[in-house]
Amino acid sequence: MIASTPEPPYTAVIFTSLRTEGDHGYAVMSRRMTQLAAEQPGFLGIESAREDVGITVSYWADDAAARAWKQVAEHVVAQERGRSAWYSDYQVRVATVTRSYGPDGPR
Repeated sequence: MIASTPEPPYTAVIFTSLRTEGDHGYAVMSRRMTQLAAEQPGFLGIESAREDVGITVSYWADDAAARAWKQVAEHVVAQERGRSAWYSDYQVRVATVTRSYGPDGPR
């Protein structure tokens, strides 16, 4: 599903990853992180796709909201588990969205 975001500007956190073999509890934690993120102040939406490379983009009202999400205790545990068991490589990029448009034109 494509996230419905407000008119820019807002913050996008782009998480690109390569997974290790096996699940090791990944699916359960992934669902929990999506649910938990949605409960955080400033959360706007999330989009995710996985083929050979996984890409998850979460949208936040501003950089402060995105930074606060990174510090949520349960999310910190997931980050540590990701480094130790789920990802062979990953990159996080944080960007400010300045334009957004779709079939109905700009937002």
